[in-house]
Amino acid sequence: MLSPLHEKRLEYKLIVPDLLKDLNNGYLRAVSTKSPPNALKSIFPNTFDQSTFELDIGECTKRGEVKIGVVFSGGQAPGGHNVIAGLFDSGAKLIGFLGGPSGVIENRFIEVQEIDPYRNQGGFDLLGSGRTKIETEEQLLSVMKTVNSHKLDGLVIIGGDDSNTNAAILAEYFLANNCTTKIVGVPKTIDGDLRSEDIEISFGFDSACRTYSEIIGNIARDALSSKKYYHFIKLMGRSASHIALECALSTQPNLTLITEEKRSLTEIIDEIVQLIEKRKAIGKEYGVILIPEGLIEFVPELNELCKELNIEKDSHGNLEVSKIQTEKIIIDLVRKKSKLKFNAQEHFLGYEGRACLPSNFDANYCYSLGLFASLIIHEELTGMICSAQKLKNHPSQWSFKAIPIVQLMHLETRLGKEKPVIAKTLVDLKSSSYLKFSHKRSLWELDDLYRYPGPIQFFGPPEITDLTPSILE
Repeated sequence: MLSPLHEKRLEYKLIVPDLLKDLNNGYLRAVSTKSPPNALKSIFPNTFDQSTFELDIGECTKRGEVKIGVVFSGGQAPGGHNVIAGLFDSGAKLIGFLGGPSGVIENRFIEVQEIDPYRNQGGFDLLGSGRTKIETEEQLLSVMKTVNSHKLDGLVIIGGDDSNTNAAILAEYFLANNCTTKIVGVPKTIDGDLRSEDIEISFGFDSACRTYSEIIGNIARDALSSKKYYHFIKLMGRSASHIALECALSTQPNLTLITEEKRSLTEIIDEIVQLIEKRKAIGKEYGVILIPEGLIEFVPELNELCKELNIEKDSHGNLEVSKIQTEKIIIDLVRKKSKLKFNAQEHFLGYEGRACLPSNFDANYCYSLGLFASLIIHEELTGMICSAQKLKNHPSQWSFKAIPIVQLMHLETRLGKEKPVIAKTLVDLKSSSYLKFSHKRSLWELDDLYRYPGPIQFFGPPEITDLTPSILE
């Protein structure tokens, strides 16, 4: 039996952008060509010079049915099921691959014949997900055999930077081997680091940050009530500090560390010690401190500690930072440096936000991405990632582009070898959201100006239910 909220979310009426209301009356118009780094030309000879395409309204040939495969790749992000709902509602015949990219390699699949129980829901449980990297000749050939066996017109890969790197490699391989299946990527990650001039935000970021902010607000209120604990809260986000910054703006903690400020471990520990001492001097022995999990990658002294701990890397060569107790390491170092005794509580907010019910923003955004992905396949484009723009506006006014994935890539050393990957986007210290934070952070240190966002709101006044992330400002 469904919970009342589950039932109500199934009934939520999505807002479809004007440009996507009639897929038979939209076409993709070439608008520009941005040259990727020349070093990528030999790796992607068939997709290197592709144009960006913009969705426009106009007369076009009525399209027939297409057969599309879809796969979740990487960690969960709220709203993923709505991408599949958009593909399903476009009229495509849909094949869902199970357990992530390994499901495509091994041809494990279901025919998606019903999506209604999953509309506006969190998680990836319709298909499951995984982190298998598709890169060997054997894997690429297996994927090509799979899509050919289903006679797929397109394969939609819902994933982050590494997953969309997979998509670019597959698109190139298919063209080189005369495979007609088109590859389209959808930007997914709660980390917020899959951004560019053309991709304003990845889906899932908004919902995850609102979930974390609720918890941080609750913890701040508890700290203010008991007045006896410092809460050190590590936040998921891999390398970048986008989540920490967004949550800081939502909750106004006493201190937030930002990886991109590139400070030494000594500077970080000294700042926390000084905060504790200054608050003690005015009779406050409690506080809230936010720590981005990616801090471990960018502070050399912490990185050395990590090497001593022999922390493993995933199949894409990324340090598994969620397994490192950065918050505990920092607490121990602060205790050694400070002359004052203080009570500390450590928290890690990560998995709590990856599969929550999507916010109205993410629900609408993901559905639009699914509709648009189907249109890209109808237009027979490949090696593209879906981009929605003007996301600060009402959803009816959003615009859309198909961006060549190769344009987002560069060469990076992974596991000792130079490989083509999508560059992670770190927090821009000149962005309006960071400058807003920088201007206010000193006010939050001693005065308890905590904000309590509460849970994600789905029903009620639009100014509460249809908020957009600060990162879009």
